[in-house]
Amino acid sequence: MNLHVVAYPDLAPADYERIQLCRREHNTLYNIIEPHFTIVFSVPDMELDEFATEVKKQVAGMAAIPFTLRCTVVNKDSFSAYYDAFLVPDEGFSGITKLHDRLYSRKLWRYLRLDVSYIPHMSIANSLDVHRIKGVVDKWNAEEFAIQGTVSSLDIINYENRVITTVELIELR
Repeated sequence: MNLHVVAYPDLAPADYERIQLCRREHNTLYNIIEPHFTIVFSVPDMELDEFATEVKKQVAGMAAIPFTLRCTVVNKDSFSAYYDAFLVPDEGFSGITKLHDRLYSRKLWRYLRLDVSYIPHMSIANSLDVHRIKGVVDKWNAEEFAIQGTVSSLDIINYENRVITTVELIELR
């Protein structure tokens, strides 16, 4: 298994559709995964039961995290030659970051990539052409927007052969 933890945020239908419209045109993962924040990245060699138990232990009692997205940024993917356009939260940035850090604080510690900065984000576009990504970012940032949402649950997923399978859903309070 190749386990991850993602948060599919609660969004207003119009905001969800705006994000999906951009992803449909510019994101190679559009047909694979819905708009999301990745909280824990690839854990390929841990048993599912141990992984799920650890995630549930670390998030027990945690409250949902409200957020607001107001800008996009260009990001160079650390694992490939791609560039991404990220929606990054103004409000909620610290809450999502602390959730990420909490999940990596015990048994998942050895999987934490300290050579890559964690930036809470939703990817809306990716390309090998940085200028294409910069164009997407500039188009979004040319107008004021505020996409509000909530991270109210986490999905433990298995990602193999470009297929996502939700293994377990964990509600935040």
